[in-house]
Amino acid sequence: MKHKIFITFMIFFFLLPPALLSIYTFSQNWPYPQLLPTSLSLHSFNYIISQKYEILASLFSSFLYSISSVILTLAITLLPARIFAWRKFRGRIILESLLITPALLPAMLFAMGAHYTFLKAGITDSFAGVVLILTTVSYPYMLRALTAGFIACGEDSAVCSRNLGAGPLRTFISVELPVIFPSIAAGGSIVFLVSFSEYFLVFLIGGGIVPSYSGYLFPFLNSSEHSISSLLTLIFLVIPMILFFSIDILLRLYYSRRYMV
Repeated sequence: MKHKIFITFMIFFFLLPPALLSIYTFSQNWPYPQLLPTSLSLHSFNYIISQKYEILASLFSSFLYSISSVILTLAITLLPARIFAWRKFRGRIILESLLITPALLPAMLFAMGAHYTFLKAGITDSFAGVVLILTTVSYPYMLRALTAGFIACGEDSAVCSRNLGAGPLRTFISVELPVIFPSIAAGGSIVFLVSFSEYFLVFLIGGGIVPSYSGYLFPFLNSSEHSISSLLTLIFLVIPMILFFSIDILLRLYYSRRYMV
């Protein structure tokens, strides 16, 4: 009985905000303390339709630099994660702490230092600069996830594969990858969400030149256009939902086909 109450409460807790946003999208006037809007309108939908190309462009740009950040973080964290999982050496904890520093520093402090560095390197106001800054901020999440995945895999499996004549690439694809794939999916999901929802760093490094959906949404959150901001927020919510459902389907298909007898 307690479990059912808890599950009911959690469902209500997570569904209430989207439900309120859905009502807000149709509201033209919802004065306090009315429980329901006093008048309804399709103003927000008309606006979305009229601005569909700009909205789609910002969504595509955000999706593209978020996916690029996931790929880059995966590439740069595979080797460190394997070392942290399978090797014990002096200074390991200190080195690991240094590598996750971007996730621990205050956002403003990190952003100002990164902006100065990127200015000197000449990669501000560019797509590449946005991908690099998002990778720098979010790679600690992928690093922790992959480290846990390699710990679960264990070095003995890789050693046995190499003893049987498999090369490093074949060992990684056939032995290590199937075990760490859920960790890649988990870490990649977090990196994608952090990158996709980031506003300040994208605006700072992108200089307003690189379109972002969060940058398009943010002004409406501070405006009186509550119906438009609610509908834009619901669109923002749809992207992670599609991501999670897609990952779940891919994982099920991958393991059902791989281990199908």
